[in-house]
Amino acid sequence: MPSSRVLPVRRTAVDLNGAHYASRFTAPVAGLPSRSPEAWARAVFEEAPAALQRCLYAGWRGGLGLRLGPRRVPQHVLGWPITTTGPSSITLKAGSPLLTARNVLSVDGSVLTWSTFVHFTGRTGRAVWASAAPLHHQAVPFLLKRAIREVA
Repeated sequence: MPSSRVLPVRRTAVDLNGAHYASRFTAPVAGLPSRSPEAWARAVFEEAPAALQRCLYAGWRGGLGLRLGPRRVPQHVLGWPITTTGPSSITLKAGSPLLTARNVLSVDGSVLTWSTFVHFTGRTGRAVWASAAPLHHQAVPFLLKRAIREVA
């Protein structure tokens, strides 16, 4: 896959699955080297430029108040605790007094899927996420495209 190609990362429908907010983005990965979901998650967050990593981490901690761990340890992906991992998916989950967010990255054949589920704690959590959601809708596709280009 040529690195100059515009990759079709698409927002697709997702079941809320009990969450107050849910989004899903899919991207084709056919023809790319096989990677585990954890390797993809690390490519998306930890292989981003250092300045972008710092902005993401600061926004998650400062803006959303998420309790994150160390940025570069095996049990975390850029601070997000790994709650479950397997051959086809990985789940990263972090919480704050305002909300709990869960990112699920799955690889199904030739499709990479990034789903985000957010549970609010009261009106303040809802308002904080309402402010963050537009940035989330831009950041996730950007990060996925960048990671795919780097792997290609």
